[in-house]
Amino acid sequence: MTPAPQRLRTLGERVVGTGRPVYVTGEIGINHNGELENAYRLIDAAVDAGCDAVKFQKRTPEICTPRDQWDIERDTPWGRMRYIDYRHRVEFGEDEYRAIDAYCKERGIDWFASPWDVPSVEFLENFDLPAHKVASACLTDDELLRALRATGRTVILSTGMSTPKQIRHAVEVLGSDNILLCHATSTYPAKHEELNLRMIHTLQAEYPNVPIGYSGHEVGLQTTLAAVALGAVFVERHITLDRAMWGSDQAASVETPGLQRLVRDIRIVETSLGDGVKRVYEGELGPMRKLRRVQGVVAQAEARAESEAAGRAEEQGREPVNA
Repeated sequence: MTPAPQRLRTLGERVVGTGRPVYVTGEIGINHNGELENAYRLIDAAVDAGCDAVKFQKRTPEICTPRDQWDIERDTPWGRMRYIDYRHRVEFGEDEYRAIDAYCKERGIDWFASPWDVPSVEFLENFDLPAHKVASACLTDDELLRALRATGRTVILSTGMSTPKQIRHAVEVLGSDNILLCHATSTYPAKHEELNLRMIHTLQAEYPNVPIGYSGHEVGLQTTLAAVALGAVFVERHITLDRAMWGSDQAASVETPGLQRLVRDIRIVETSLGDGVKRVYEGELGPMRKLRRVQGVVAQAEARAESEAAGRAEEQGREPVNA
């Protein structure tokens, strides 16, 4: 018999995959709005909820912002400014990430990020991270994928806004040996009828040696729990201090109380899934004796077989009688 494929990956000191606890990531992204104190508070919220990691996004604004959008002015909490200046305003640099790295170590939680360009990969490689993440928007950027593969770290690939052929190509570029795939729908917030959670099973069937996770952008918690029930071994949800805050991702994010419920309920769901082997639990024996009026022929045969087996074991265990 061919052995079952091992859907396991290493994220820092954790092994993630089938049969292991779900790895829960709170995506801070840019919901810190460029304020380090906000990042600290979001890290605290993730720690208090029991998340395994927090995730940020790292960009080089001049590379990631189309040139024709640089000078477009927009209203922001910091006044009216050019779009390129806004991108810099919400982007953390070396000093902030050094502080984040130290704070996460102090709080005992991992952190990593989604680099959106090759210089950002090089920047993040200055830190000892458990993984890198490919945002759905970057799935078609072969140069970025090759740079991430060259780091040797586990790469988590989100598959929103992508066709099956695009996903297959990205997996070929990254190599399937050190990746984790996340089903995702890239609308913010995502409509429930567009989540298509059965794609988790589709990805499991197409990539039998790759762990499959879920990156959600919907409102509410139930569908993320359903993703875990369908077999997602990695879960990522955007987190926020307040869904009414400034920022494009805030409305599709989970606030602190919801994050606590989500992690709690993920642990309940994964414990409830069990191993798929039917058994009669000890706690069922009392109700069975009380409620089952007819024992049934199968139960009678099982009881006889068990009694006979016990008798044989007792016979084999007897000391021989001396003549």
